[in-house]
Amino acid sequence: MLAKLEGILFLSGDEGISIKELSVILETTEEKLNEEIQNLQKDCENENRGIKPQIFGDIVKFITKKEHEKTYEKLVESDISKPLTQTTLEVLAIIAYNQPITRSEIDEVRGVSSAHIIRQLVLRELISDAGRTEAPGRPIIYQTTSKFLDALGIQTLNQLPPLENIDSKDEIELFSQKINEKEEEL
Repeated sequence: MLAKLEGILFLSGDEGISIKELSVILETTEEKLNEEIQNLQKDCENENRGIKPQIFGDIVKFITKKEHEKTYEKLVESDISKPLTQTTLEVLAIIAYNQPITRSEIDEVRGVSSAHIIRQLVLRELISDAGRTEAPGRPIIYQTTSKFLDALGIQTLNQLPPLENIDSKDEIELFSQKINEKEEEL
């Protein structure tokens, strides 16, 4: 069960998963699950491990170890200094046109995980946490920010072009150029 627990925590990403939902998925009691979480925590104490499971209220998720914080900061700095990629712009557009939206809803639209891209967009302050849903695991809801509006030179989301009008590469490149230029200024 330990391997399954570890895999589920990995897949649940930043949002984590509730102990109740985990116990249903793993077909075990919450008491037995808590024992397994403790076993995984002990296993992750090894200095060769960079993550560990952590319980926040009723939510369990992997977190990075504090002792490697300086190394992780290099990744964050590297992500912020890079221009937005086509994939990042795709996720940003999905959020802009469908907000508020959860990571799993974004992943469903794209067909692949968007966790790393969402982290980049949050770090760049183009999107933000807008609360949590009442769904199992209480996933985070994301929305665009005023910095996003500023980067596009618009005052409200109503000024975004209708989706049916966005089908040319020129418009996508203009969107990309505006966002990346604004980020360079800041």
